[in-house]
Amino acid sequence: MLSKRLRFKLKSTSDELTSQSGIVLFGKYIFKLGLSKLIDSIFPLPKSFNGYLPSEYIFPLVLNLHGGGSNLDDIKLIKEDTGLRKLLNINNVSSSWALGNWLRSHSSKEGIANIDNVNHKISNLALMSDNVTNYTLDIDASEIVAEKMAAQYTYKKNKGYMPILGHLAENGLVLHSEFREGNIPPADNNYQFVKDCVEKMPFGKRIGSFRADSATYQSDIVNYCESREISYAIGGRLDTAVKDIIKHIPEQDWHSYNNGHYNTDDQIAETIHSMETTNSFRLIIKRSLLHNDLLGKDYIYHVIISNRKNETAEETLNWYHQRGETSENRIKELKIGFNMEKMPCGQFAANALYFYIGVLSYNLSIMFKTEILPEEFKKKKISSIRWRLYQIPGKIVTTARYLYLKIQIHHLELFQIILSRIYNLNSSRMLC
Repeated sequence: MLSKRLRFKLKSTSDELTSQSGIVLFGKYIFKLGLSKLIDSIFPLPKSFNGYLPSEYIFPLVLNLHGGGSNLDDIKLIKEDTGLRKLLNINNVSSSWALGNWLRSHSSKEGIANIDNVNHKISNLALMSDNVTNYTLDIDASEIVAEKMAAQYTYKKNKGYMPILGHLAENGLVLHSEFREGNIPPADNNYQFVKDCVEKMPFGKRIGSFRADSATYQSDIVNYCESREISYAIGGRLDTAVKDIIKHIPEQDWHSYNNGHYNTDDQIAETIHSMETTNSFRLIIKRSLLHNDLLGKDYIYHVIISNRKNETAEETLNWYHQRGETSENRIKELKIGFNMEKMPCGQFAANALYFYIGVLSYNLSIMFKTEILPEEFKKKKISSIRWRLYQIPGKIVTTARYLYLKIQIHHLELFQIILSRIYNLNSSRMLC
């Protein structure tokens, strides 16, 4: 009996449907922001009358990445979703081949500068809408494995790329990013990267604090932070000078380390140190017992440097460790949630352009959650938002006067709330 109940038959329908009703809401939001107009005002327009506008390549690709597309071929899911296209008034969606060709043909320095300009204006729009004045910048490099013929080997001995990203801890936005060849060391040119991040802040906003791992343990960066009155905590290095300092710390200066979450056997101490061309700074050392035998105790050491004042060594170290959430986990969201672990092209520059469009998609998702979505979605990852909102099916009904999106009744209130917030966006919250 059970097997008979589970049987069903298939039939086609001429009804216009969409499997991604929630993506329509996101599409309405970025259309209301003026993203397409902004893109077309920055990128060069096609020379042919029949050519696609730049926004007609980027807008569907952003929708595709939000919907879970993992490669250029998945753009056909947007192309074939006639209901979604009708609701968003999308007339043209390129083939995957044409999209790849567009990425390759616009991946010059000018094309990279253009997408960077789009991202810059997007992040500035987001920053000008909140009440924060001083932000915390977290930077980190992350490996993308890519078995492309032209890709270089990373320090992890994989072929791929090594992009670096600067996140703002307070809201999760990627303020600045740089797509790098795999053989570029994570410490390379970080001073200029930090400067670029600081200089991208809009008027009235500033980077007040900075965190980074030991790849940024550089005198130029320390001096720059001091000159800009930026408080910092940077991973240190166990070089000869630091090891010598640790040896001379009196045993009574070590005390139990409270990481704010649970008790550990780790201990912490603090002293003063400097590089050859810097002023002195705090050197905070944490040690973890490796083993304790007849030959004595052996420890693993971890050090950071900081200029933060009026807080204990524990407080500074705990603040530094918040990078795990505000930087490392957000990089995972970009790479895994928006499928930036896979690069579609054989050329480095084309993949760079694709990656920056991925960053744009990620930043737009942060804005959509912050500004439009109800409270229950604020801390959700994109995978959860897809399941709970984007992938809700709908039916499109056209009458003489109106276009309707029909959804199940238990979703109706949520959609009404989101649409109302989009329609009521202040004109000052628009790009163009």
